[in-house]
Amino acid sequence: MRDWNYDNDQWMRLPSHLKHLPLFTRHFDFTSYIFRVLWAIFLKGLAFRFYIRLQVKGDFQAVRKNYPRLILISNHASHLDAVSIAASVPFRYWKDLYISAAKDYWFANPLFTFFSKHCLGAIPIDRKDRTGEAIRLCTTLLNNLSNIWMILFPEGTRSKDGFIQPFKRGVSLFAERTETPILFLYLDGNNALWPKGRLLPLPGRLVVHVGPVHEPAPVEVIYAAYRKWVTEINPSAYKSEDLSSEEPTDDESSSQNSLEEYLD
Repeated sequence: MRDWNYDNDQWMRLPSHLKHLPLFTRHFDFTSYIFRVLWAIFLKGLAFRFYIRLQVKGDFQAVRKNYPRLILISNHASHLDAVSIAASVPFRYWKDLYISAAKDYWFANPLFTFFSKHCLGAIPIDRKDRTGEAIRLCTTLLNNLSNIWMILFPEGTRSKDGFIQPFKRGVSLFAERTETPILFLYLDGNNALWPKGRLLPLPGRLVVHVGPVHEPAPVEVIYAAYRKWVTEINPSAYKSEDLSSEEPTDDESSSQNSLEEYLD
């Protein structure tokens, strides 16, 4: 049986609401595993097979062979987005899949907390915190894990009209500080199935496109590359206005503030 280092600094300092994260767990969490399996059966075998017909265009396994550490980014227009990405990723990679989730929503009550911890394996982020805790937590995960796929939504919040918005600087901040490449994903049909403001999703078809891997770069470079790739798939994914009027700010503090918006 594996011997654990109980003097591990990360473990000793970790708040109780984060002890479910694989990076810090000093024992096999059988409860989380069982509920993760049940959630996978429901998500992959039922919800995203019969109610929402999920199609994956691309090969996550090929990506995994070359990139065990990645930041996964996609468009964000629905509460379906994070779970649809999880449903598209093979289950054997779920132990290395991290989803940033708003603490005030996904950890707001015992039921949501249990689901977020044991089914999603979510990272609780306090959107009202201005001390940089969210940045430190995510960069710690990216720096310390040899196998990690972290889901982020660089638009900052769900799109109200379904069109992809300019990226916030947080995604580049994470990628460049931790030297983590970025995998492009595009969700086609998410806004039609569950637009912002609707209580429950509609049945239908959702396509997850697995795109290229981009090396860490400034947000303008990432945004331009992502836009070029997505418009080859769906030319109407963006509004036609001039992007020059939508440049991100250069203030790094605004990058920190925009981080909390990833979790809407």
